[in-house]
Amino acid sequence: MNKVIKIFAGIISLFLIYTNHLGAVEPPFLKFSNDEWVNKQLDSMTIDEKIAQLMMLTAYPTQNDASKNKVIEQIKKYKPGGVLVMQGGPVKTTSWINEFQENSKTPLLIAIDGEWGLSMRIDSTVEYPYAQAIGAVKYDAFVYQMGRDIGNQLKDMGIHMNFAPVADVNTNPENPVINFRSFGEDKKNVANKAWQVAKGMQDVGVIPVAKHFPGHGDTHSDSHKTLPVLTHSKERMDTLETFPFRYLAEMGISGIMSAHLDVPSLDDSGTPSSLSKKIITDYLKNEIGFSGFVVTDAINMQGVRTQSGNAELEALKAGNDLIEFVPDLNKAIESVKNGIVRGELSTAEIDEKCRKILALKRWVNLNEYQPTDIKYLRHRLHSPYFEMTNRQLVKGALTVLKNTDNILPVEHLDSFRIASISIGSDNITTFQRTLEKYTVVDHYFLPKDASERDLSRLHVLMEDYNLVIAGIQGINVYPSRQYGTTEIQRRAVSELTRKNNSIAVFFGNAYAMKHFENIENVQGLILAYQNNELTQELAAQLVFGANQANGRLPVTVDSRFQLNDSIEVASNSTLSYTIPEEVGVNSGQLERKIDSIALLGVEKEAYPGCQVLIAKDGKVIFHKCYGYQTYEKEQQVKKENLYDWASLTKVTGPLPALMKLVDKKEMNLDAPFSRYWADFDGSNKKNITVREVLAHQARLASWIPFWQMTLDKQKHLSSSVFKHNPSSEFNVRVSSDLYMNSHFRKIMYDTIRNSKLLPRSRYLYSGLSFYLYPDIISNITGESYEDYLKKNFYRPLGAYTITYNPYKYFPMKDIIPTEKDDLFRMETIRGYVHDEGAAMMGGISGNAGLFGTTNDLAKLFQMYLQKGYFGGRRYISEKTVNEFIRIQYPNNNNRRGLGFDKPLTDNYRNSLKDAYPAIDASANSFGHSGFTGTFAWADPDNGLLYIFMSNRVHPTRENQKLYQLNIRTAMHQAIYDCLKDN
Repeated sequence: MNKVIKIFAGIISLFLIYTNHLGAVEPPFLKFSNDEWVNKQLDSMTIDEKIAQLMMLTAYPTQNDASKNKVIEQIKKYKPGGVLVMQGGPVKTTSWINEFQENSKTPLLIAIDGEWGLSMRIDSTVEYPYAQAIGAVKYDAFVYQMGRDIGNQLKDMGIHMNFAPVADVNTNPENPVINFRSFGEDKKNVANKAWQVAKGMQDVGVIPVAKHFPGHGDTHSDSHKTLPVLTHSKERMDTLETFPFRYLAEMGISGIMSAHLDVPSLDDSGTPSSLSKKIITDYLKNEIGFSGFVVTDAINMQGVRTQSGNAELEALKAGNDLIEFVPDLNKAIESVKNGIVRGELSTAEIDEKCRKILALKRWVNLNEYQPTDIKYLRHRLHSPYFEMTNRQLVKGALTVLKNTDNILPVEHLDSFRIASISIGSDNITTFQRTLEKYTVVDHYFLPKDASERDLSRLHVLMEDYNLVIAGIQGINVYPSRQYGTTEIQRRAVSELTRKNNSIAVFFGNAYAMKHFENIENVQGLILAYQNNELTQELAAQLVFGANQANGRLPVTVDSRFQLNDSIEVASNSTLSYTIPEEVGVNSGQLERKIDSIALLGVEKEAYPGCQVLIAKDGKVIFHKCYGYQTYEKEQQVKKENLYDWASLTKVTGPLPALMKLVDKKEMNLDAPFSRYWADFDGSNKKNITVREVLAHQARLASWIPFWQMTLDKQKHLSSSVFKHNPSSEFNVRVSSDLYMNSHFRKIMYDTIRNSKLLPRSRYLYSGLSFYLYPDIISNITGESYEDYLKKNFYRPLGAYTITYNPYKYFPMKDIIPTEKDDLFRMETIRGYVHDEGAAMMGGISGNAGLFGTTNDLAKLFQMYLQKGYFGGRRYISEKTVNEFIRIQYPNNNNRRGLGFDKPLTDNYRNSLKDAYPAIDASANSFGHSGFTGTFAWADPDNGLLYIFMSNRVHPTRENQKLYQLNIRTAMHQAIYDCLKDN
């Protein structure tokens, strides 16, 4: 959790603590009980209209206009108090609500069952975690914010009342109706979480209704189908089942919903609790002291059927103020009127209840009703700020239950051969695709209906791996049929986790874990509570340490996993993947700015396609591809594509190795370069230092066109240097069918040795020394240069795509092509390095030659940005990184660090067209560009990483539009503009 979020959480938590200790609070709507508008409405109503105000109709916007018109007809005829909306889409539902209001004499209270937000009833809306997952969340501030978010979304649709939160304490794991809908089995946790949600909604002007009083958490049957019986003593009911409701009443919640339960200790007549005066009036209102309004659970449920069919009358007599889901409004009104005539209910009681309903309407500003604007409604309902809350809740809920030998987070990535298995899924999942962002992972899946043969085959395949990460899916939310799991699914978990070094992530109801034998034997176990793409994504990030884990188990599963079990796991400074709002950036603004510049480059043919990655404070907030690999538009650019990094190789190939050697005191920056490259002894380069060379201050020539040295008099490649077929002598592969005489490398080195120096010491960018570093590094370490890099950097970082000569390891279709070379190699360069000199080094050079994905480049640069630390490992000392990224010769008009490029001197004074890089890039920022159209820049002062990848040299290097349009700098500055604007 970043610093901004921690501060926010702290402020909100202090506010909540303060307000939670002010004593009993009156529900806010009661202040309008004697309001002028309320009195006027009440005085103008007939007894039928007053009774109708206590009733709610139900509407299903998924149905056709005939259904809508039937509701409108009843509104006009009977003038009910409100409408409960059920299934539907956001726009259609809101349109219906507007029409209902338009046809109602008195504005309607619109209600919904939105326990995990609108998505419980309305499609295409934000789906917040189920209550069981919320029960695991440590920080109240996020739960409160969820309440606010849900409230604001309801208001955006013209909905005023939410039949939520569930305040039942679920002490029965087999509960067939509450179960995962409860915040758990700890009464205090349930009470607190319920209040945070309720307060959040209430604070933005939406009416929360806690349910199901006096407590539905220990029932064995479903009140939709029958009347459940609670046999607990009154003492137990007082201290456990009703505890959250007592707390909510004290805190000032507006509404409580009465459940259809038989509770003999509170009323031994067998009367459903929702129809019991002893329970609603005597117990809830008088003994507990609740002064808000009481609404029944759906009055059409089987658990509340009365012999005389007068449930509505009985509910009002019991003390309820509002009745939902009334199936026959006319019959209900007549039943109540007859009850008044018989003296069972007085008109004064009707007036009192009606006054409450009108006060509620006044509190939600229905006295100034305006139709809801449906323009941009979907956009408003999907505000990224709502997603940010959702992400914090999902992260906060993730609960680590096993962490043997601290296997979580997974580090030392080079030591693992990893397989992922989705157990209970028919395909590769989001969870698995997210895992592969961190390292190489081979994916498998085992469907719920898999055969014995499938399972046996999987066992054999897993023998090749030393770490198996299993995502357990396909788990139903309710207990029937062992939560819908299959024997093969349960066996797979039991057998695979017992035999392998393993991590399991359980994407389902916590109670369902009791059906999985041996799951406690895994080395790492994460409970994710439910199964959706966001949960899968964030659980995968937790596996590798992108986020911390502090969720606590809100229920007891069995003897293995008990209430409040939790193992906290710290994050380890690897990359996380999130949305811009999490770091205070507006995603819409950022995307518009980046899109416009990137697409301009595509439109103007500065490049056929490109890729942009932006990370802030270690969080990747933007990664998007544009265009195609070539102008023929046959293959779109994809995130898994590998680019030729060109001169970015200088700071990603030899440089990390040199920094490590400096750390180990095996290289002295101020020693003569000739100490490490003996060939310079006795030459004009004998005394130049390593520092001077790396800072481009050594008077070296900028470059040497080695390939042109091989041309004969007819300007053809010399046959003594190049052949089209390999041999023992011609064994340096330059391209797909061109091989160089290995002896020519000595000529290249001699040419560098004998090259002239500039007459005086000044800055001149030179790539010559970078041809030499691979051999220097190999000589010092005693290892192959490429092997050394992969062993010490790329593989531990999980950056397995970073490599020289990618044609050896990856399909050509995944490698972005560069130039159509019609002078030297006579082919379109793809999978081989574009730079001619690097090609003549067999593709392995310090000046160019590295390829990799944008994501893997981000890992390496984020390590630099974090001063040598990444993913729980120190690669380079902070002191050494700081030395390499600082300007070395500021008095010589040389902006360079050691190997790294730096901003132009006084760059902040430049106009955008003259700046390099962005004007707002700090003086401490650093990076490098590549000739093929690549760019990477890190800014430690702003915690910002920007990577731009393109193949602007395709089909020709003569294309200068990338520079002419100033694409990379303009885009870089646009990012800073977004940071400043937010």
